[in-house]
Amino acid sequence: MTLPRSSINAIRSNLDRALSAKDPSAIATAVDVPLLKTNICGGLTTSDNSSGFVHQELLKVDGVDWSNVLNSLLDVHFAIASNDLSSTYEAQSSLHSAINHNLSSTKGNWLIPGIHTVCRNTHRAAALADEYVNRNAGTRNDHKRLQGAVTLLQASYSKTLNDRVELRPNEPLSEEGSKKVGVLYIVNQLFSMYFQLNTLRLCKNLLKPVESRSIHESGTMGEMVTYRYYVGRLNMFEDQYELAEQNFDYALKHCHKSSVANKKRILNYLIPVKLLRGRLPTNKLLDKYSLYEFVPLLNGMRTGNLMEFSDGLMKNQDLFIRRGTYLLLEKCKMICYRNLFKRIWKIVGTEQIKLDYIATSFKWLGMPIDLDEVECILANLIFKQFIRGYLSHAKRVLVLSKKDPFPTAKVIKG
Repeated sequence: MTLPRSSINAIRSNLDRALSAKDPSAIATAVDVPLLKTNICGGLTTSDNSSGFVHQELLKVDGVDWSNVLNSLLDVHFAIASNDLSSTYEAQSSLHSAINHNLSSTKGNWLIPGIHTVCRNTHRAAALADEYVNRNAGTRNDHKRLQGAVTLLQASYSKTLNDRVELRPNEPLSEEGSKKVGVLYIVNQLFSMYFQLNTLRLCKNLLKPVESRSIHESGTMGEMVTYRYYVGRLNMFEDQYELAEQNFDYALKHCHKSSVANKKRILNYLIPVKLLRGRLPTNKLLDKYSLYEFVPLLNGMRTGNLMEFSDGLMKNQDLFIRRGTYLLLEKCKMICYRNLFKRIWKIVGTEQIKLDYIATSFKWLGMPIDLDEVECILANLIFKQFIRGYLSHAKRVLVLSKKDPFPTAKVIKG
């Protein structure tokens, strides 16, 4: 079975015309396809055998054989028309492999927008096919298609990165341009896939080659913002919070003003990092981007209300775990403790505070703890220099420094 002849001729004509003109935008449009959505495809088949969809057309442009690209593209369109996610992915993989092959034999970088389109669609097709298979099999960890897509994008990355032509920023796409101009977009797609597969160690393999050539500073603004977003997330998971904050700040500052969803995505990670570093966002910011999950955490940290902080963390636990920020937010509890003890100090009005007073405060908050636990919390705060003073275990007393016992500079990192 194949597509109707009229459809074949239309797709062939569009691809032939775009390749003959070496028109980057037209090529990207010609190889693009409207991928399926799992929520509207209830009757899909998932056969891995797509041999019934294979077309046998011929296409040569300027002496270069594009037949495999054309036939794979026709297969993708046929699989989509047949509502088959698995076969769509198989055909899209063949299309990606064919374009990767032809990329090596083309001079210049006019094919880069087409490569970007194919990379995006391969990623999307793999994710949709895995989602469908997992949903119907009742599993969650079958990422076979996404793992296969990673291999294809890695090949695209290698072919563009290793181009011998020197990269010149802002140079138009042409037959003389460097294929390195396509690297950053592909890297961002790979970052996304590595995070989905939880293989963050592979991100390191991309960072050094990209940054040593300053490619991360020569892409489009959208590509550079996306790159900083993913590097910030990587910094966050490696406990490099200062670097994470710098990268997220850059991403937020340079994100397009109309990209509200992307700004919210950045803030989902920037806010936890800033909270840990002692910088609390305004309620106006949280309202603007509907980030209400942070409201109880923010209020708890400002007032030292451990109950409100803990309840807010527990209420949105699943959300924070999915984002990978739960443990980071859990660390913010130390700042909440610090602010609670500061309020107790102001109420008591003396540098010597009985631990019984502190234990009573916890009991009043509905979180009763014994004196040993109080000592443990205070010892950690003193060690982190959030509090200046010492503990008298024999007398069960916290003795605070007379000068700046709650140093702000140790909480708010520069």
